[in-house]
Amino acid sequence: MIIWLVFIIVILFALALDLGVFNRNPHEIKTKEAAVWTGVWVTLASLFSIVIYFAFKNEWIENPTQLTPTNAMLKYITGYLIELSLSVDNIFIIALIFSSFAIPKKYQHEVLFYGVLGAIVFRAIMIVFGVALITKFSWMIYVFGIFLILTALKMLLSHNDEKDPRKSKIYHWIKKVYPVTNEVENEKFFITKNGIRHATPLFVALIIIELTDVFFAIDSIPAILAVTTDPFIVFSSNILAIMGLRSMFFLIVGMLDKFKYISYSLIVILAFVGIKMIISHQIDIPEWLSLGVIVVSLAIGMLISVLKKSENGLPT
Repeated sequence: MIIWLVFIIVILFALALDLGVFNRNPHEIKTKEAAVWTGVWVTLASLFSIVIYFAFKNEWIENPTQLTPTNAMLKYITGYLIELSLSVDNIFIIALIFSSFAIPKKYQHEVLFYGVLGAIVFRAIMIVFGVALITKFSWMIYVFGIFLILTALKMLLSHNDEKDPRKSKIYHWIKKVYPVTNEVENEKFFITKNGIRHATPLFVALIIIELTDVFFAIDSIPAILAVTTDPFIVFSSNILAIMGLRSMFFLIVGMLDKFKYISYSLIVILAFVGIKMIISHQIDIPEWLSLGVIVVSLAIGMLISVLKKSENGLPT
């Protein structure tokens, strides 16, 4: 239980340090700064695999699934890569939301900061229920597996569809329950106009991002449960991937067109994980193979994106 408390305290401290010290004054996150912070979070997440190893070796944490230290570490790395890769698709949506509501770049970090806070809470709840369902009802793994395959198929069929967040049901629902203004005043989420309190585009974007993340979590949580049902591995890999999402957003948002085929990699990963869940009671796919499929899928997606860009005569 101690390792849970230490992990949560460290994450909360990192969030407080982020907004209270490093980003106290709103500013536009440049590529160099984003690259540094992305490197920091990926490095920390990678080093945490060592913590996982010793936590299971020295029995610092309960081990209901009887994992060996090495296997636990591999499952953590696989789970982290799955969450990180699926976050790429989330970045496409966040970029579209910011563009649609004309959110100034210097205020985007703060919106994402509060988005991460909400995502941590929602995902923690979903992980608890997801692990409980699979632990109590073993057949739920087949339901999750079929769901992931259907999600991959849906992504494939709607690959080129781009929806305007301003035309979404969520946006119209927000306007019905609370006055909304198109004006952005500093980093404020609410402003008063003519004696009436209005929600600014920053607040509207935050709500849509939060709800969008919930929909993405419905895909990603079952995906990582295909790797392991150990609560701490699922939670830590998920949260560390989310923590790195903000800096990764600012790093690759300007390169989305360069890697447009990476979305097909995500489809392959989801389909693979879905199949793995369905056959898990009959065939045990080793962690190194799952890890290999994820890495190779992402690498091929990026390679094809670069080659297609070159064939069209566009700079890479």
